[in-house]
Amino acid sequence: MVREANVKQATAEKQLKEAQGKIDVLQAEVTALKTLVLTSTPSSPNRQLHPQLQSSGTRHKHIRNKSVSGAFPTSSGKPEHSSVSIQPLAKEDREMDSILFAEFLTWRERPSLDRCSAFLGRVYREDIGPCLSFTRSELSQLVQNAVENNSLTIEPVAMSALPLVKASAVECGGPNGFRAAVETKCALSGLSRLCKHRIKLGDKGNYYYISPSCRARITAVCNFFTYIRYIQQGLVRHDAEQMFWEVMRLRKEMTVAKLGFYLTDQG
Repeated sequence: MVREANVKQATAEKQLKEAQGKIDVLQAEVTALKTLVLTSTPSSPNRQLHPQLQSSGTRHKHIRNKSVSGAFPTSSGKPEHSSVSIQPLAKEDREMDSILFAEFLTWRERPSLDRCSAFLGRVYREDIGPCLSFTRSELSQLVQNAVENNSLTIEPVAMSALPLVKASAVECGGPNGFRAAVETKCALSGLSRLCKHRIKLGDKGNYYYISPSCRARITAVCNFFTYIRYIQQGLVRHDAEQMFWEVMRLRKEMTVAKLGFYLTDQG
């Protein structure tokens, strides 16, 4: 009986040590995760929290190394002549505009989606309006209304083995019998494009096929509205300056998109 008791005691002590070891490991992991979360902001995300940023950075680094490969010595010890000159990398800096910051602070005291405020009035005038101003003006206004009401849906057109469909501008405004990549006139620009996305205004509206550029412009405006809604709902826990710079970054996205620039999937 004594021997059995000693065996049970030894087993219990061993299990206790193993449990304490696991607890220490879990506590260390929780501490590391807290550190990652606290050091990640919308404008300066932590790359360990966002793997897609790491892959993007690796891809750009690979391209940059490839472009300047001619400037390094070859295996023979003789440098290859290259017409590519290596320019020093410029660091983007920023300086806060006191007028824009004051308008944002005033809006932040009572955040709303009312465009009568100086802050939103300026954004509508300088960014949202031009970004959502397409050739089809009537549909453009409907798109803006849907974005403001948070009722616009953007979805990819599923790729399939079906051949590309030639459709008219009228047909691109209605539901498609099957979902394939559609080569048609963009419903917003009126130009013939390979429309990989379509939008719907509300739950019962028709589908409108849009070009990649139009999709980028709409998405940029939606991203801005999403963030200011988060501020209005009290979901953003950053100080005023961090919020301001995130708003400026989103305004920059709208400016770039309305000039016709957009990212494509390189995969």
